Amino acid sequence: MDIVIRPAAPTDLKAVTAIEAACFPAAEAATEESFRQRLAAFTYSFLIAEKDGRPIGFINGCVTNKDELTDDLYESTALHDDDAPNVMVFGLDVIPQEQHQGFAAALMKAYIEKAESRRKKQIILTCKERLIPFYEQFGYECHGKSQSTHGGAVWYDMVLPLPR
Repeated sequence: MDIVIRPAAPTDLKAVTAIEAACFPAAEAATEESFRQRLAAFTYSFLIAEKDGRPIGFINGCVTNKDELTDDLYESTALHDDDAPNVMVFGLDVIPQEQHQGFAAALMKAYIEKAESRRKKQIILTCKERLIPFYEQFGYECHGKSQSTHGGAVWYDMVLPLPR
C-alpha cells in the first residue's frame, strides 16, 4: 500500500469537500464552509491520506472536554480545544473507488497514534450499526444507540479508551 498520511492543510479544502460529498448523503455531509473552519482549527486532529500525490481520504474531529459526541460539535469549532482530553471523530472518509484496501484502517491507526502521543484520554465517535465491527477491531467499545440525530440517521456511540 503506497500511501502517505499527513496533517491536513487549508489547501485541501476542495479535495476534502469533494471526498465527503462522495462518501455521505447530503443530509449527513459537512459543507465546504464547515471544512474551512475545521481546517483552520483542528491542528492535530485532521489527517489526509494521499495515494500517488492526490488526496483519497481523510479523518477529522475536534478535541473537547465533552464526554460524548453531540450534534452541536458538528456545527461550530467553538468547543474545540487542543488541550482537552477527548478526541472526537466527525468523519472517516475514503473515496469509493479506493475503499476496502486498508486506507481507512491506516487513517484510523494514525489518528489513534496521534491521540496517544498527545496523551489524550479517549477517542469518541458515532457510526451506523453496520460499521460497529470495523471500529471494534481497533478496540472501540459500543455504548449503544447515540442521542445524535445528525442527518436523520440512527447512530451508535463508540469509545476507545487510551493508555495514559
